[in-house]
Amino acid sequence: MDDTYDPPQDPLVILHEDADVLLVDKPSGLLSVPGKGEHLSDCLLTRVQAVFPQALLVHRLDRDTSGVMIFALSPHAQRHLGLQFEKRMTRKSYVARVWGVPQEKSGLIDLPLIVDWPNRPRQMVCHETGKPAQTEWKLLRHDDQTARIRLVPRTGRSHQLRVHMLALGHPILGDPFYATGPARDFPRLMLHSEELRFKHPDGGRSMKVRAKVPF
Repeated sequence: MDDTYDPPQDPLVILHEDADVLLVDKPSGLLSVPGKGEHLSDCLLTRVQAVFPQALLVHRLDRDTSGVMIFALSPHAQRHLGLQFEKRMTRKSYVARVWGVPQEKSGLIDLPLIVDWPNRPRQMVCHETGKPAQTEWKLLRHDDQTARIRLVPRTGRSHQLRVHMLALGHPILGDPFYATGPARDFPRLMLHSEELRFKHPDGGRSMKVRAKVPF
């Protein structure tokens, strides 16, 4: 994280709100939680808590990723949702634009990941010491140089989608850590959390909330 943090000042976009949960559309470039240092204090959590003081964190998205984030509005809801994320009972679906066009139409990336210590916060594939990581992907459409991909992570490793697409030979456009050359020359990371499916903490009914892809 550098000192040039200049998050967008977009108004809060609420996707769903009830007595137990709040779902918002996080803009790209905004931290989910505060970073270290006063200059990194502005984040989605503090913005949400300015309007909903009782809001509690459940999960995070990378600073440069946009899309659906869920917050709990009670300790009970936080425990309920936290357990769903821990036990992989939630289903997150992302859309990414990547460099190049995969030859296959879909697949499963099964490559273990670990932090690349000298280059933190970068992650890397490591078959010896990496933690299991799996990502389902599907080609949605493409032009000559880029493709639009749906990504469904089966695990929740740091930078998982970004490193897996790089390993496939198709880095996500605009990725400041993993894209190089023309693939990096985009105004933002082209990765968006489009849909979250979860069980409602009050009664357990299945819910699906979506945020429109902005690119």
